[in-house]
Amino acid sequence: MEKNGSQNTLRARLHEIIFEADTPAGKLFDVLLIVSIVVSVVMVMLDSVSSIQVLYGRFLYIGEWFFTILFTIEYLLRLCSVGRPLAYASSFFGIVDLLAVLPTYLSIFVPGTQYLLVIRILRVLRIFRVLKLVQYLGEARMLAQALKASRRKIIVFLFVVLTLVVIFGSLMYLIEDPQNGFTSIPRSIYWAIVTLTTVGYGDISPQTGLGQAISAIIMIIGYGIIAVPTGIVTAELTQVYKKTISTQACPECSAEGHDTDAKHCKYCGARL
Repeated sequence: MEKNGSQNTLRARLHEIIFEADTPAGKLFDVLLIVSIVVSVVMVMLDSVSSIQVLYGRFLYIGEWFFTILFTIEYLLRLCSVGRPLAYASSFFGIVDLLAVLPTYLSIFVPGTQYLLVIRILRVLRIFRVLKLVQYLGEARMLAQALKASRRKIIVFLFVVLTLVVIFGSLMYLIEDPQNGFTSIPRSIYWAIVTLTTVGYGDISPQTGLGQAISAIIMIIGYGIIAVPTGIVTAELTQVYKKTISTQACPECSAEGHDTDAKHCKYCGARL
């Protein structure tokens, strides 16, 4: 009984350090991990530069294995510090943590020069460690909550935009000559998307007066459309900031985003 109590105490202490950000130990852990992630991502990018790889390839190789082992230990500690390891392993950040170390280990089992392309792909996948940074930024959590709250409005907005580009693209296909680049409705829709977003590659352009008039209308609409999703997300961000959210993570499923006065996890029901 005493042994189980000490194990629970150790797990609770690990959970406090790894998942919580309101304690000195938790803050120090987060800072060290953020620095490690940034350094490891920079090393991956430098490893893609041939001149640097020739001179410092061995150093970068050793550094990669150092960070791989470090992130592996971190991943295992996270699994040990929660009551439901499978829930964390199957969560978004659990998958990101696994993908942060998996490519390096997989490269061991891909020997031979004929697989060099595969190894290169695996090495590039390590760049996704930058996703690990998201879980250590409180503002990122607020942005994620705002995006989640406004997803239906954004979906409706995207549906309206999709409808507009289909209509304008079809019109331009009828108005413009195929020699001007409008050879099909899909290609005309591509032009409408480029014009509506005010990107304007210039690879396709209308030559008729009516086509240019429609282009001007689309560009004006584009400037107004750009502001719509910004306003939607900003409104939801205002609502999120009004709510007081605790930084505490559930000791069982590692979920976050609880109210400060919450006694139980709103996802699994465990006591906080």
